[in-house]
Amino acid sequence: MPITSRAFIRSQLSFLVVGLLALSAIVLVGFWLGGRSSQLSDELLAARDLKTEVTELRAAIQRAESSQRGFLYTSNEVYLAPYDLAKANARAELDRLPSMLASYPNFQPALERLRQVVDAKFAEIDETIALVRNRDPEGALELVLTNKGKALADEADVFINGIAQAADNRLSELAREQAENANWQRLVAIVGALVAIAAASAALITIMRYAAELGSARDALSATNAQLEVKVAARTADLSRSTEEMRAAKDRAELLMHEVNHRVANSLSMVSSLVGLQAKAASEEGAKEALAETQSRIHAVAMVHQRLYASGDVAYVALDEYLRSVLDEFQSTMGPDNRISLKYDLAPVSLKTDATINLGVIAAEWVMNAAKYAYPNKSGEVRVSLSTLANGKAELTVEDDGVGRGSGGPKGTGLGSRIVKAMAQAISGDVEYLDRRPGLSARLSFPLAAR
Repeated sequence: MPITSRAFIRSQLSFLVVGLLALSAIVLVGFWLGGRSSQLSDELLAARDLKTEVTELRAAIQRAESSQRGFLYTSNEVYLAPYDLAKANARAELDRLPSMLASYPNFQPALERLRQVVDAKFAEIDETIALVRNRDPEGALELVLTNKGKALADEADVFINGIAQAADNRLSELAREQAENANWQRLVAIVGALVAIAAASAALITIMRYAAELGSARDALSATNAQLEVKVAARTADLSRSTEEMRAAKDRAELLMHEVNHRVANSLSMVSSLVGLQAKAASEEGAKEALAETQSRIHAVAMVHQRLYASGDVAYVALDEYLRSVLDEFQSTMGPDNRISLKYDLAPVSLKTDATINLGVIAAEWVMNAAKYAYPNKSGEVRVSLSTLANGKAELTVEDDGVGRGSGGPKGTGLGSRIVKAMAQAISGDVEYLDRRPGLSARLSFPLAAR
């Protein structure tokens, strides 16, 4: 029907108002997004500076460790030239971190712990350097073998990685927000311009053209949906194929690990047999005993790999079953006429592979010592027990009713005592010798979470 003058004027005024509102929206959104963009730029720089700072802190700690290693290997003071600078840089970067982490309140406790860990790490490095300077390289090596420094470095790296990851996440969020703001700005500008154009040219648009454009859009949407379905199907097939490949790779890795443990166990068994043959061929009684002890230590390690090959878990070993096998093997080597009776009471405990090896060697050392020295002129009993404690620890005990340790030093060469001490330190264990009168009780308490 024909449009009246009043309706025409009213429609034109409506189109004009719509156009002015669209232009106002474009201007206001532009001003707001411009201010927000400046704020986002400042926050991006702060997040980037935070990541740079923690990266420099990690680099300073690594430089300090490199200087420490060079000095420990050579005792040459030249290697310590960059150490003081790295230490000063690390402390300066730690002092700058609190202000940079002001917008990350959740990291305040972690920052305090990081400072403690870094201080402890440099204290450990200073201690090793001081020991070498005091001509005590063995003390420095013993301190390094405790893995205290590595544990501190690993813990510091965890905190540094966490802060760096938080900075990366913040950078990603800010970049995403900046991109979204830019998209919104473009979208508002495009929509506003289209609204203004539409308002100015609305009288010229016909129903036929609108219907044609609507049909075209519907066809385009249908075509896009068809393409998306094809892509989704292809992606699903790719994911399924990737999953199968990963499963096959995992199976191959597990098979390879079992094969490696099997070969290591066989190789160690062969070495143990060779040492046994050498012991039989030796003419001196001291050499025979030393080779027999070495064979027992090698066999203790070999039995761990045998259990790893036979089980489905290559990370943990049933410690009680492993010790029972070691002790049964030890009893069989003593022969049926041996005057030493070996008894044991072992609680079920699972432990990591490396810690299990250490426990097996320690148990073998103590049982061998008891068999050799506890009952020099008579028969006797040696008891081995493994029990769990209430504080997340376990305790290994080897005791006898023999002559005891007495007031003198260790019997024999003392190599066994040094091996026990080193093995106990490697698993954060505490060794204690108690004179039972009669007899001796050797005890080792260690955390169940030992490495």
